[in-house]
Parts: sequence; structure tokens; C-alpha cells
Amino acid sequence: MTDAQLAAHLAEVAGRLLLEVRAAGVLSLKALGKAGDATANQFLCHALRELRPDDGLLSEEEKDNFDRLANSRVWIVDPVDGTREYGEERTDWAVHVALAIDGRPVHGAVALPGAGLVLRSDQPAPVPPAPDRLRMVVSRTRPAAEAMAVAAALDAEVIPMGSAGAKAMAVVLGQADIYLHTGGQYEWDSCAPAAVALAHGLHVSRIDGSPLVYNQADTYMPDLLICRPQHAQPVLDLLAQQ
Repeated sequence: MTDAQLAAHLAEVAGRLLLEVRAAGVLSLKALGKAGDATANQFLCHALRELRPDDGLLSEEEKDNFDRLANSRVWIVDPVDGTREYGEERTDWAVHVALAIDGRPVHGAVALPGAGLVLRSDQPAPVPPAPDRLRMVVSRTRPAAEAMAVAAALDAEVIPMGSAGAKAMAVVLGQADIYLHTGGQYEWDSCAPAAVALAHGLHVSRIDGSPLVYNQADTYMPDLLICRPQHAQPVLDLLAQQ
């Protein structure tokens, strides 16, 4: 398999495993999230170490191995992006599998198991046109003040949603137009969504317009913007005024 095919295959299988764990019906909300994270993480990490032994690996659910910093190729995974939504049997959670090369999100896949979808960097599709009134996805539990201010300035409809992957893929699928986040994330939250969004021709950046850079010693990544190219500059201009 190519790197992109491997990312998509692993994300899809991990998603199926997570659905099976949830369908067993024997775990409470908190325990279900922990079991799902552990199950998906074990599968993804063992598979990547078996199939790409010379590459680096960064997973939310494993202790960081800083040997990865010497690798130009590093797999960055989030076994369950949106553990709360997964445990609540919602559909807005995701599995992220990405390969960063020299810090860039080159290949990736985002599985949305609850919706039966896998969005991938090697199978881009046209992003549907935007409606007259733009739609912005924000956190359903703690929407960022900056995002709400930009939405108000653009008179955009605000759509609360769960995981970062689900929000980013809503833009890819044409279900939303802007995903603006300023509340703090980590590399595994955005690497696969960024790879998929870039492959689909979307704008992907930090909120100052600079590119997202991965495989850093400090994995904290506080902000990002994913949208159609024509919407990027108006959003960046509004952010600069705040």
C-alpha cells in the first residue's frame, strides 16, 4: 500500500473496531472512552511499527518518543478524536491517521465511523460551492470567542460540532464553510484533517496565515483555520483586527 492508502485503511479499520467496542454495551461512558482509545491506539501503533518501521510515530495515547524529531517521516495519529462524542454515541467523532514529511501534512485520512465515511488525501473530490450565507463550525461545548466574533462580523451561521476532525471534514464535505479554532489543540488533532483539507484544495493555516508545521518538540498547536481559499483573507483580516 502507498502511504495514503495505508492511512485510509488503518483509519477505517480502527473506526470499525471502535464501533464494535461501543456496540458491546458493557461499558459506562468514561470507561467506554478509555477502552476505545486504548483499543484503537494499540491497533494503529502496532500496525504502523510493523509496516513502516523506519518512520517516526506520534500518538495522543502514547508517551512521546523524541527520537521522532530525527525522522523526516513521522506518522501522527489520534485514535479517537472526540472521545466524549464517541462515548455519547454521537456521530461527530473521528479517527486521524496522517504522515508528516519534513513537518508538512502530506498524506492522511480522517474516518468518520458514525457516518460510514473515510475522507482521504489521495481521493480528493470537488468541494461543493458555498451558500449565500456562510456557515462556521465551532466547538459544541466551548466555542472560542474569536470564532464567535468572526462569525458575527461575517453574519455566518454558527454550527456547534464535536471533534476537530468532524469539523474540518464538514468543510471538505461542503456541510460548512469555515473552521476557525483558537482554543488550543495538539498536533494529532489537526495533522490528518489538514492533509485531507489541503488535498481537497482548501486553505489551511494558523490564524496569522502561516503554515501548520508538525513533528515539533512541543506538540501544542493553539490555532488553525480551514476554509475555501476565497474566504481565507476576509477571515484573516478580521482576526488581525481583534
